[in-house]
Amino acid sequence: MKSETRRKSAHPVRPERDALPPASHFATCPRGLENLLEAELAAAGASIVRQIPAGVLFMADAAAEMRANLTSRIATRILRKVGYTRYHKEEHIYRAALDLPWPDWFDVHKTIAVKVGAQNAPLKSLNFITLKIKDAICDRFREETRERPSVDTESPNVPVYAFFTPDAVTFYLDTSGEPLFRRGFKREASAASMKENLAAGLVMLSGWQPGTPLFDPMCGAGTILLEAADIMLNRAPGRARHFAFEHYRDFDAALWKRIKLEAQAREKPLAPLPIFGADSDRWVLDKARNNLANAGYDTVIELQVSDALALKPPRPSGTLITNPPYGERLGDADDLADWYPQLGDWLKKNFSGWDAWIISGDPLLPKLMGLKASRRIPLFNGQIETRFLHYKVVAGYMRDKPPREVIE
Repeated sequence: MKSETRRKSAHPVRPERDALPPASHFATCPRGLENLLEAELAAAGASIVRQIPAGVLFMADAAAEMRANLTSRIATRILRKVGYTRYHKEEHIYRAALDLPWPDWFDVHKTIAVKVGAQNAPLKSLNFITLKIKDAICDRFREETRERPSVDTESPNVPVYAFFTPDAVTFYLDTSGEPLFRRGFKREASAASMKENLAAGLVMLSGWQPGTPLFDPMCGAGTILLEAADIMLNRAPGRARHFAFEHYRDFDAALWKRIKLEAQAREKPLAPLPIFGADSDRWVLDKARNNLANAGYDTVIELQVSDALALKPPRPSGTLITNPPYGERLGDADDLADWYPQLGDWLKKNFSGWDAWIISGDPLLPKLMGLKASRRIPLFNGQIETRFLHYKVVAGYMRDKPPREVIE
């Protein structure tokens, strides 16, 4: 009781309940996919508060939190808000973190890790602030249990996040654990692999409808193919993994079992899918085969080793979605300046009637294709600003190729 009195009187800034913004959770996602994420969270039972860049603020009960983790194809993390306070000095942050009832939320024998983010915050060192928040959590446990949790920066049971603005800090418990784009069955990646949630976003933004042929002629490790197959069969992307919320004191195992069974009941039976992939690199395609096998799709998705420009369409019409090279897999700018016009010719010659979508982090190379994009959707692939480009392909050859000087 004395320590409680000391703690409250010593803290000039405390995370008051009425200071909490009107949201219980924050879901992060690749920038540009916020609309898709909002729709997923609403379908999971959440009440949307508002979108912000690279995320959505929302209200959720335990069931909606679990469903969001299990079923969201777009989210990177689902964060549960546990504290919010304004601060004036860095020492206030330690005191505010100490004032939070961490032992009420998880057992001392769970491992922890603290990560910090900031936007225009007047902090001298994020590493120092991270250490002070970790110390505050451990000190609160020591006061109440005479023990302290261990730190595991690689794979903690309980990841804690703190996000700073110029005058306020919000504390979160991460309910996801590993990022949600780690689906639990993909084992291998290629050098140019994109994250699964971005790949799912491309498939969803393209307007592709399950049952329509989908083709990735430069499929790498098969990420786009895997996400399309999951969408087509209505399989929950988190079905093969665990989540951090399973380590928290309020975890309801019976509720979680029911939610997983409900998701399984919505799945469609496995059958051959009109989803096709190819890659010129046999070693990379072996990775795709392994990933498809781990997901149970090795017998229902067709793969072939081939240079993209030698391929014919697998069906008379459909949707082509791909992540062509813009520097990493074909080499220097001269190689790509020669290759992109050929890509445009190949599409016009072979894919009349198809919807072709490409994602590119280079603003100039797609112009060499000689095709006019009907849509340009800004997205971020990690830190790379990209455009997701839609081409309604019509027959014919490119006649006037853009001059080479455009990228030199």
